[in-house]
Amino acid sequence: MSEFTLHDLQCFDAVVRGGGFQAAATALHRSHPAVFAAVAKLERQLGLALLDRSGYRVRPTPAGTSFHRRAQTLLRELEGLRTHAAQLAMGEESELRVVVGDFCPRPEILGLLSRFFAQCPATRLHLHFEAVGGPQERLLDGEADLILHRVDKRDPRIEWLDLAQVPFIPVAAPAYLPEPLARAATPRALRDYTQCVMRDTARHTPARDYFMIEGAPQCTVPDQLMKKEIILQGMGWGHLPRFLIDAELRDGRLQSIASRHLPGSTEELVAARRGDRPQGPVLTRLWQHLQDASGAMQTR
Repeated sequence: MSEFTLHDLQCFDAVVRGGGFQAAATALHRSHPAVFAAVAKLERQLGLALLDRSGYRVRPTPAGTSFHRRAQTLLRELEGLRTHAAQLAMGEESELRVVVGDFCPRPEILGLLSRFFAQCPATRLHLHFEAVGGPQERLLDGEADLILHRVDKRDPRIEWLDLAQVPFIPVAAPAYLPEPLARAATPRALRDYTQCVMRDTARHTPARDYFMIEGAPQCTVPDQLMKKEIILQGMGWGHLPRFLIDAELRDGRLQSIASRHLPGSTEELVAARRGDRPQGPVLTRLWQHLQDASGAMQTR
């Protein structure tokens, strides 16, 4: 078997991902005949039929599927090597993209970022705010270098740094719910009352059910501050991070409706970056900056 090239692999990968030669040619900025020839050469060199061309759309054969799966490791390493070489060539990053999630304690987090980037005048900070599944989706889509939110810690692509435990408490304004229900709230009894929930900014990640009660009327909001105001005004009930409502719980403007049937939860606030990609020097220093501050944040 003669040697195949990275170009041949890239053309085959693009055909599988795009579902056809023309889509692959467009993605690679090459001509249709060039992509077709590269894949045909790869098949000859391997002695395998990698693509089934009998249908309207080409698709990988069983051998092609297996080969494509193994080729991903090599292609990811190539992309990582290119990224690393680019970072070496340019020195420190000229920009970093940071996404702040919906339940971050903003004064502390923004203060940390402000102090850090004041020492990095050559690196421009692009700061974005996302909710629910949006932050992790931006990280995995390559649209963020660092996120401050929750993540799926089982995902091998993600490296995380624990920052704080954030308790969420179900609350309502004192007059919103009848007294017996406020003392012993159950999801079934709350179906008749408006639940205030966060709008998920994820675009293609399957939605996850955070605290939502099926069948209850909903009021959807873009951030925790709007959610808090809706609840304060007696327009609904919902879960809020404790650090955001400590004062209102103390002075009675909000009351906890937590019970054994509606216990609330504790979310893990983390800093997260891609663990399968090389990191530049500025992001590495920012990671250490957040790690140094993590002990002071603890439980919020």
